[in-house]
Amino acid sequence: MKNYRLMLIAISALMLSACASQSGSSYERSQTRGEQSIRLGVVESVRKVSIEGTKSGVGAVAGAAVGGLGGSNVGGGKGSTVGAVVGAVLGGVAGNAIENATTRQDGLEITVRLENGQLLAVTQAADEVFRPGERVRIVSGSGVTRVTH
Repeated sequence: MKNYRLMLIAISALMLSACASQSGSSYERSQTRGEQSIRLGVVESVRKVSIEGTKSGVGAVAGAAVGGLGGSNVGGGKGSTVGAVVGAVLGGVAGNAIENATTRQDGLEITVRLENGQLLAVTQAADEVFRPGERVRIVSGSGVTRVTH
């Protein structure tokens, strides 16, 4: 039982560390100290979207480990082996689904008309409010584009 609790704590920590932000306000360490270009524009439209959760495999591996450990406690001999295999498979499927669900987030697809007339759309986390007609900045660099005020 003690091993089971330790595994659950380890899974929780791994899944939290696998969360990746799609926020317009968050920067990865590799994106700092680099040059970014800025374009100005006006918000044409804003649409709510769902940003899928991560599928890094961490949830599946952790779930399989816990499921295998739990399943191995069923029966003895061959029953223990079969339980471990079935538990690992079911745990892997459940762990993958949990990882995806816990890292999913609400997002916005923001369509902007740039000053040169070009129309573009950027999808990012819904952590800022954008309204049609509002002037915004489009910040691009290191392969990432975001909309900011």
